[in-house]
Amino acid sequence: MTVVGASLAGLYAARELRAQGFDGRLVIVGEETHRPYDRPPLSKDFLTGKADEDQLALSDVDETLELGAEWMFGVRARGLDARGRTVLLEDGRTVSTDGVVIATGASARRLPGPALMGVHTLRTLDDARSLRAELLSGPRRVVVIGGGFIGAETASSCAGLGHSVTVVEAAPLPLLPQLGPEMAAVCAGLHHRGGVELVTGVGVAALRGDVAVNGVELVDGRVLPADVVVVGIGAVPNTGWLAGSTLALHDGVLCDDGCVTALPQVVAVGDVARVGGARAEHWTSATAQPRVAVRNLLAGRTVETVRPLPYFWSDQYGSRIQFAGRRRDGDLVRVVEGAVEDGSFLALYERDGVTTAALAIDRPRPFTRVRRELTRGDARPAVPVAAEPVVAGVAEPVAQGFAEPMAL
Repeated sequence: MTVVGASLAGLYAARELRAQGFDGRLVIVGEETHRPYDRPPLSKDFLTGKADEDQLALSDVDETLELGAEWMFGVRARGLDARGRTVLLEDGRTVSTDGVVIATGASARRLPGPALMGVHTLRTLDDARSLRAELLSGPRRVVVIGGGFIGAETASSCAGLGHSVTVVEAAPLPLLPQLGPEMAAVCAGLHHRGGVELVTGVGVAALRGDVAVNGVELVDGRVLPADVVVVGIGAVPNTGWLAGSTLALHDGVLCDDGCVTALPQVVAVGDVARVGGARAEHWTSATAQPRVAVRNLLAGRTVETVRPLPYFWSDQYGSRIQFAGRRRDGDLVRVVEGAVEDGSFLALYERDGVTTAALAIDRPRPFTRVRRELTRGDARPAVPVAAEPVVAGVAEPVAQGFAEPMAL
């Protein structure tokens, strides 16, 4: 068996292969030179210097030996034969195999234009090393492009290090698609609380500078001075190496609900996998999918499906944000514990009187309880608490719920 991708999802797939009884040759191919490491701390403790590289490791030497795998680091896959039985590597080698787990993840989306010093993405350990070196060398004017989770966490870390930080988000509010307008406004307030300037509703026209970046030009003509720019505008699944194979590709590797591709001897997991019509770039997907994918791979067909409850968390400005469930536009949002103005609360999203999702800021215990109920599929009736619409981080009770969601 061959696992292509040596990060979180790939490591979990290798573990599952051994745990489910596969005792044959196991090859793990990794584009990076590093052994599997945890990515979430890259934008937090590692970036601020509170954690070193040893603390990022996902496995120790003992486990590596126990897996009995052949690790191929620093080499990229360049192709998969039509039957999915041979993986072609960029250095000219080939790996013959009975089955393949595709776990190649995604790469940071970049802005068009020439490469300038001081412009960073934050996806890999090497990215984080480079950015950390700049941030720890002295005060900087930092512009973060993109107000999603990576952008927000990076901005929080930069502000914590004492840098002057501006976040530019093209949407009317950061995290609008994930959280909806009411709770996105609350998260926007976290930036202000952390002393970070938030610029929304405007895109980036160009980066300024000859050799090194010195400014970010917005489409409305404004120019933000910058010594460091962090581009956090999403990620692109790493499927280029599969061009020419018989696999269906569309914003990821298309799979059924069991992570099985058009070839039963090939499965996909993690950020690169589009499972059942959706691609989820979350830690929980990368750890939950491999068990089912490997079972189906060893069976030679789909015998089990996976549809884990979406869950993500983010640490920003000293607060932990947790979200679980499936929110849709039009869902009612109610704060049922705590208060927005206190910075600690639990909010439930409701549709037709049933809880569909939950968001918490610094309320881990009640959030865990609700998440457990959502995972079990419990139909939880709506809590009879008056909805509290949030505008710019300030709760204002009204009689008739929330305003319509803002358009993207």
